[in-house]
Amino acid sequence: MEPILTAVIPVVIIGIICAVVLVVASRIMAVKEDERLPKIRDCLPGANCGACGFPGCDGYAKALCEKPDTAVNLCVPGGGKTAKELSGLLGREFAEVESRIAVIHCNGDCSKTQDKVEYHGMNSCKGAKLLYGGKGACSYGCLGLGDCAKVCPEHAICIINGVARINKDNCIGCGICAKTCPNKLITLEKRGRKVIVTCSNKDKGAAVKKACTNGCIGCKRCERVCPMGAVKVVDNVAVIDHRKCEDCADFGICAKSCTSGCLIIVDD
Repeated sequence: MEPILTAVIPVVIIGIICAVVLVVASRIMAVKEDERLPKIRDCLPGANCGACGFPGCDGYAKALCEKPDTAVNLCVPGGGKTAKELSGLLGREFAEVESRIAVIHCNGDCSKTQDKVEYHGMNSCKGAKLLYGGKGACSYGCLGLGDCAKVCPEHAICIINGVARINKDNCIGCGICAKTCPNKLITLEKRGRKVIVTCSNKDKGAAVKKACTNGCIGCKRCERVCPMGAVKVVDNVAVIDHRKCEDCADFGICAKSCTSGCLIIVDD
């Protein structure tokens, strides 16, 4: 019995000493949490989308507490309601949130393009892209396996006829889909009437036409007719500066002049 006690008693004493040290350390070295942090976190919607530029809602809440210059209108899913609550809570100037929507820069559905291989593999765009750039004839286009739809928190994306489509009423502009798409076909744009380029193929015209009848052939006709200089052909595909489009007196002339039909006028 005595040998057992000799072994146990020192262990118990060491345990007590360690416990006391940990309790004292937790009191002395404790980091005080800003009392506003839980309230700020409650104002945020919890989408954890990263659209604000911070690692989730917790990261944004912490930045609002610690950095006075952090804007209160960075939460896109929360919109103006969240910005107003944060403004009142932090005593900072209120600013409206710019409402944005996801845009798919591809319209190469099954009627405009075709598959180059019969794909049997994991049901993932990322996985399909590893196989010679995907199953489609256009390696720049929508892979059609719905990675963007799977991550959308609002179920605003579906695959129709082989191409991802956005439900404008459900889209909150969080940008998770844009980060997920392996071909980088999705961008976030300010809501409103605008001209969208529904092609991302950077090949030359002849190769584009073989892959997809909707593809941009880089003819620069849209660039020449645009009175605002808002359209530029970069790497064989049209790119639009929407800020210049807003004051265009002949809005949509670029889309009307497009011989491929890859420029379209949309509302939202």
